[in-house]
Amino acid sequence: MMCNDARLLLHAYLDDELDAAQSVAITRHMQGCATCAADYADYAQLRKAMAQSSLYRHAPDELRKQWKAPERATSPVIAKPRRGLVGLAMAAGFVGALLLVAPMWLYMQHQRGGDTSAMVGDAVSSHIRSMQQQHLMDVVSTDQHTVKPWFEGKLDFSPRVKDLAGEGFPLIGGRLDALDGHSVAALVYKRRLHVINLYQWPSTSTTSAQDITQWHGYTVIRWASRNMQYVAVSDVNEDDLRQFVLAFENDAVSPPMR
Repeated sequence: MMCNDARLLLHAYLDDELDAAQSVAITRHMQGCATCAADYADYAQLRKAMAQSSLYRHAPDELRKQWKAPERATSPVIAKPRRGLVGLAMAAGFVGALLLVAPMWLYMQHQRGGDTSAMVGDAVSSHIRSMQQQHLMDVVSTDQHTVKPWFEGKLDFSPRVKDLAGEGFPLIGGRLDALDGHSVAALVYKRRLHVINLYQWPSTSTTSAQDITQWHGYTVIRWASRNMQYVAVSDVNEDDLRQFVLAFENDAVSPPMR
């Protein structure tokens, strides 16, 4: 499937309107196409944002009365448009305009605040994409000595892998991903029913303080340690994600391979 074909079907895929064959084709395409996967994540984020109750307004009582008013006899030559219908037309036009400007709004949200916000937006988008069926993990294992060797030959660095089950954050697998223009190792952990994605890639910074950001209901923690950049993303509460980062950093050196 080509990108042009995939983009035409992304909205139908999001609304679960495709047949099984088309759904599989779209899923496989997005696994290998970061651009289409990012578009899909933006659409999913937009639908979630537009479903917020704060965006809806009840019609005024006067307008409701006009909707319910009995039909009056009209001239056989010209029928004047009812104000209620005019209001509905204006509302439809507003919704159409909103749909047209929504992609630009999402873009501005990613760009606002410079590179920092762009990084956070990319991390959250990647986290949302990973929730797609069959996209969360390339290697499924709770054993760090299975997950770590799986990355060998697939990246130009050796990622740091730890099993944190004893701290309440069991390792469940990993995958290859892309973030901020880098090929990254994405480790997948669980916190009860929540998923935590931990991205890592080489960095020139030996150490940097944690930067914590809230983004549309997700918590993102970024930091650098021993020439590696880390980004942890999840919808768990901030305290839980802080605890996860602390547990991951407590043992700076992974145990030797068995």
